[in-house]
Amino acid sequence: MPSVTRHVLYGFHAVTVRLKTAPESVVEVHLDTQRRDARMRQFAERAAAAGAKVVDSDDARLAKLAGNDRHQGVVALVKPLPARHSLDDILDEATHGPPLVLALDGVTDPHNLGACLRVADGAGAHAVIAPKDHAVGINATVAKVASGAAETVPYLMVTNLARTLNELKERDVRIVGTSDDAAQTIYDLDLAGPVCVVLGAEGKGLRQLTRNTCDVLVRIPMAGAVESLNVSVAAGVCLYEVLRQRRAT
Repeated sequence: MPSVTRHVLYGFHAVTVRLKTAPESVVEVHLDTQRRDARMRQFAERAAAAGAKVVDSDDARLAKLAGNDRHQGVVALVKPLPARHSLDDILDEATHGPPLVLALDGVTDPHNLGACLRVADGAGAHAVIAPKDHAVGINATVAKVASGAAETVPYLMVTNLARTLNELKERDVRIVGTSDDAAQTIYDLDLAGPVCVVLGAEGKGLRQLTRNTCDVLVRIPMAGAVESLNVSVAAGVCLYEVLRQRRAT
């Protein structure tokens, strides 16, 4: 029989969200037999109730499965979820507020992507998009850092980011790019309508074509000595300003 592709998730949050949202995709859950605390007991009960096969493992095996030692004593082997819908489908089916999209141009660090997904989930973004050739995909590290948001926020890797941004414009979505040399700040714009916030990689910023595609460029005001923020922090500032304005109206 052909082998079934399995992915690895680790950490309490990432595995708990998968058990909650797609329990049938969880093949087996490996737990550290040395952990006997209440959190582990409750998690084991949740995994068993979801119908997952629970396997007792030691720290060495867990670290080998996860690829590192930050597994918290929990590692799951899971089947890949079906591919996400297209961005058009996601926005057509959106039920909470005007479209809000986060675009990441050149973010290749899995920790940054995971943190951006977590912020996007918290701010209610409908999707996160990134170019296929200048971005990191979803992996175990991304899922761990995202604390479950990798399961809840659609992450779409597109062939041509500029083309996708232009397609969003056709849906009357305003493309707001970020740049340290922009004249306006994020707080100067009306962001209550459909918006796509575009962030570049730390140091490099937006690529020129991406920059030229934006309707407007803004900066995050910096009052201290550092010149810029981590991309996930910048995502938090921008997306939550959108959320603040929408709630105010």
